[in-house]
Amino acid sequence: MTNKIYPCLWFDGQAKAAADYYCSIFKNSKITSENPMVVIFELNGKKFMGLNGGPQYKFSPATSFVIECETQDEIDFYWEKLGEGGVYNQCGWLDDKFGISWQIVPSILGKLMSDPSKATRVVQAFMKMTKFDIEKLVNA
Repeated sequence: MTNKIYPCLWFDGQAKAAADYYCSIFKNSKITSENPMVVIFELNGKKFMGLNGGPQYKFSPATSFVIECETQDEIDFYWEKLGEGGVYNQCGWLDDKFGISWQIVPSILGKLMSDPSKATRVVQAFMKMTKFDIEKLVNA
């Protein structure tokens, strides 16, 4: 038996607009089905459900989506696209215009953090950042 697990995102009437927005940002993305209540879409080939559930629930940073980026150009791209109309936060976090939290992080961060001789300096460097700067982290 194979169980598919995918997130359901609760929107206040904006599920289709959100799905369109995210599909315009991520490669290999598309809306696969929709009706007035539910939009099913894929981002980078991963399935998501957008539900027009009403105003009862709001998103919070307690749940966020992490985007690992190989290059500074990738970080800059996702930071600008997802942050447009939203709120930029500390340490690579942002809330998009729909209220969903994203972490835009360099893929090298785990390696830098696992080096005992560098970890403290790396943490000190990124605690001062909103958007991650790979060069500053590597040179910390």
